[in-house]
Amino acid sequence: VQLQASGGGLVQPGGSLRLSCAASGLTSGHYTIGWFRQAPGKEREGVSYIGGSTKFYANSVKGRFTISRDNAKNTVYLQMDSVNPDDTAVYYCAARRGSSRMISSSWRQQDLYNYWGQGTQVTVSS
Repeated sequence: VQLQASGGGLVQPGGSLRLSCAASGLTSGHYTIGWFRQAPGKEREGVSYIGGSTKFYANSVKGRFTISRDNAKNTVYLQMDSVNPDDTAVYYCAARRGSSRMISSSWRQQDLYNYWGQGTQVTVSS
C-alpha cells in the first residue's frame, strides 16, 4: 500500500492550491481518507476527511477547503482556496482500511489510520 501526496508549493495569500493523494494497493471504496497537516513547532492536526458521502472539515478551513475523490483514479483531492499564512504546513494524507465511515468525534484520531503518505509542503507567503 502506498499513498502519494502531491501538489504542494508556494502560494500567495488569497490564492489556491490543489493537493492530491493517490492510493495504490487499496481498493476504491474500501478505504477512507483523512488529510492532516503539521506546521513548524506544532502538532499534526486533522484538516479534512472523506468517506463515501461523509465529509468533515476542521473549523479553521471550513468554507475554504473542499475535499473530493475520484474513485476511477483512486485519488483524493484537497482544494485549498483563500489560503492564508496559517495554512503553511506539511500536508499528509492517511488511509483507514474498510468502508465504514468515521464520525465527527473520531476522524481526527491519527492512530485510527492504517497508512500514511510522505507529506507535501505548502507555503503561503507573499
